[in-house]
Formats: sequence, C-alpha cells, structure tokens
Amino acid sequence: MEEYKKRIVKAIRYVDDHLDEELSLEQVSEAAAYSPFHFHRIFRLMTGETLQQYIIRRRLEKSAFYLALRKQFSIKDIYLQSGFSGHSAFCKTFKNYYGISPSGFRKSVPESFHRIIQEQSKNGQVSTVFSDYLCHIENLLNRTDMNLNIKVTELPEMHLAAVMSLGTANVETSYDTLIGWAKEKALFPDDHLKMISVYHDSFKVTPPDKVRIHACMLLREQLEKQEGEVFPETLEAGKYIVGSGEVTLDDFEQCWVSLFIWMNENGYAMRKAFPFEIYHTNFKEHPEGRMKVDFCIPVN
Repeated sequence: MEEYKKRIVKAIRYVDDHLDEELSLEQVSEAAAYSPFHFHRIFRLMTGETLQQYIIRRRLEKSAFYLALRKQFSIKDIYLQSGFSGHSAFCKTFKNYYGISPSGFRKSVPESFHRIIQEQSKNGQVSTVFSDYLCHIENLLNRTDMNLNIKVTELPEMHLAAVMSLGTANVETSYDTLIGWAKEKALFPDDHLKMISVYHDSFKVTPPDKVRIHACMLLREQLEKQEGEVFPETLEAGKYIVGSGEVTLDDFEQCWVSLFIWMNENGYAMRKAFPFEIYHTNFKEHPEGRMKVDFCIPVN
C-alpha cells in the first residue's frame, strides 16, 4: 500500500505541475511508473475518482476560483491557465459541473462569500450556491482582533518533508506517517522542529473530502528525493500576512476566514503560492486543547 501511495502522490504532483497543459493517461501513468491499465485502476482505488475526473475537477475548481476572486483576468485567460483548449469546450464543461455558464457564474458571485456549494435538484439538475459567512464581516474582524496578532512580514525559504493527505479526514494519518519517518531518521524529537500544514486547494471551491493538504515538517537541510510517501517541498521566501494566536482546532476555520477578510479589507492580494499553518505547540499537551499557531497567507 505504501508503494501505491508513493506513486499516486507522484502522479498527483505531476498533474498539478502540468494542469495548464494537455494531459494524457499515458503521460501521467509514466510519471507514476505504472502501465496505463494498472495506473487507471490504482488511481481510482486511491482517490475515488478516475484520472480524467480528477483532472477535470481540478481544472474547473481552479477556473471557478479565478472567476470568483480574480476579476482582472478575462475568461479566456482563465480557461487557458486552467488547461482548457477552447472557449466552447470550457463553457460546456463548466456549465455541466456548476449548472451555470462561466460568465453567469462570475456575474452571480457576491462581494464576499464563504464557499461554493453545488446542489442537485430531484430532476438531476445542478445549481450553484454561494454560501454566506455564518456571521457578519464586522464580527469576524472583531474576532480576529481578539484571537490573532496580525502582521505583514517577510518569511525565509523553508525546506520541508511532506506527506500528502487527500481530504481532511486523512491529515492525522499523514502526520503519523511523517513522524514515523522522522523517528527512523533520528530527526524527531528536536527543539528546532516545527510541524506545518500546507493547503494546496481552497475550501472555497474544493469539497473537504477532496482538498489536498500536505502534512509537513520543517527541516534543517533540504530533502534530496522522495522516500516512500515522504517527499521534499519548499515554501518560497517572501511577504506574508501572519496571524498568530493560541487557538483550539474548532477555531481554525474562523481564523482563516477572518484573516482573508483582513487581507481584502487592507488592500493586499494573495500571490501565486499556498497558504499554510505553522504549529508551535501541540494541542494534545494543553489541558484546554489549545495550540500556538501561525496562519500564513502569501501576498504581493
């Protein structure tokens, strides 16, 4: 099973790196070192989707994110960046998935929303709903002020060892795998060591059971190559909005929502990089289940 996971991780990372290019079963299976026949079966077993379903969903979620939040991009720019070759194919695929055309989707996006939800009627038609925040923006901003110390700062390049989790339910298992690997290499425990979660999908457009989260460990030296399920990842140096606080696991979603609202309210824009969390303490060692966390958003 570990060998299967190792190769499927390679395939998913290959797709992610080439999402704006033409992707075939033969190309991706070669990246995973499987024959196309075996790869097709194993990929579906491990992810719950065929390769084609996965690629289309990733492209559509990327285009939906850009349509909703990158108003300066034209629809043509978006479908080309998302890997669609033409306007008609993009519009047809997008409407089949979201129940609305790309231009209609963009027009219907509210000024602020929590996440995009697809609803299916009894006759099988799909419609898109922009779910609102559970409380007013003013309350969220006040909550941020109370719980998080926010600053805009430069962070250095960070070299990580990472294990991919497909879906939020599998994050703890991924960390167990990572810690087991670190113990074998005598890297754990260590005062320097920090655990980091890197979010490779946005909860605004990707369902929680599909979102890709990398369970990571900060290393003193760069990992040269993949070892089993553990692979190297680098967080680039640059400017970040960092919200720091002592919170419970139940606070995480609200902290992220608040921090992104703070970003928009203060005129910052997210750059093309992934947000992440740095854990400074372990909630299991706190009597109230609290932990010290840095929530980090890469910005221009």
